[in-house]
Amino acid sequence: MSWRRIRVVMRRQAYVLWRAPHRWFDIAFWPLMDIILWGSLGTYIARTTTGSQAATPYLIAGIMLFHILFQSQIAVGTGFLEETWSRNLLNVLTTPVSEVEYVVGTAAFGLFKVMFALATLSVTAFGFFGFDLGSVGWSVVPISLILTVVGWGVGIACIGVVLRFGQGAEILMWGGNYILMALSGVFNPVDALPGVLQPLARVLPSTHAFNALRTVLAGKPLPADEIASGMTGAVVVLLLGFGFSTWMLRIFRKRGYVTRFS
Repeated sequence: MSWRRIRVVMRRQAYVLWRAPHRWFDIAFWPLMDIILWGSLGTYIARTTTGSQAATPYLIAGIMLFHILFQSQIAVGTGFLEETWSRNLLNVLTTPVSEVEYVVGTAAFGLFKVMFALATLSVTAFGFFGFDLGSVGWSVVPISLILTVVGWGVGIACIGVVLRFGQGAEILMWGGNYILMALSGVFNPVDALPGVLQPLARVLPSTHAFNALRTVLAGKPLPADEIASGMTGAVVVLLLGFGFSTWMLRIFRKRGYVTRFS
């Protein structure tokens, strides 16, 4: 693995972001709107329902950390989609850049997008609602790490789906995130989900991350068992994503699906 080629991939992603102003919506505008939406909902609940003054921190913290998963997944996914939109995929496949180097480069650049989005979220949350994510303390680090790895795994798996089924499957790049939002208990415990969905929700590593977040927000110590389960599951998701996409890439090359993108 060459770090020079990884830096080239990161530079390519930086050029795309710099020259396409609409790409800033993902890391600036949508985070801003999410904080306003969920923060306003929490404030409304606190004003109209007795004993629910703590609703706002749970909603804001949930959406802030969900954006870590979202940005990680979107960075990897759209990094690949940029090559299909610009009809550049064939050129990428003929360069010395390996699949692992390409994914590492887009994932590493995605960390920049995560940090920028978090800065937007933090400033908006504190300025509009007086919420400071720093109140969670260092516990946010392992929780964020779990969500980042899950995002990478889901993004890589989505690349495999697009390679196999074509650009029509792009919707999964965005839709998959909201399936995870619904099932991971971002704003509520898993017990609040319909009974038929609870077993699926409990095996998701992102569920353990958000359970840990709510525990810390409640003033309790960081649950080591939730972090261990979440990290183990996140690594499994990442490995499964790589395995699936490698399999799909093999089929992609064997059947000549590259003509779909050129």
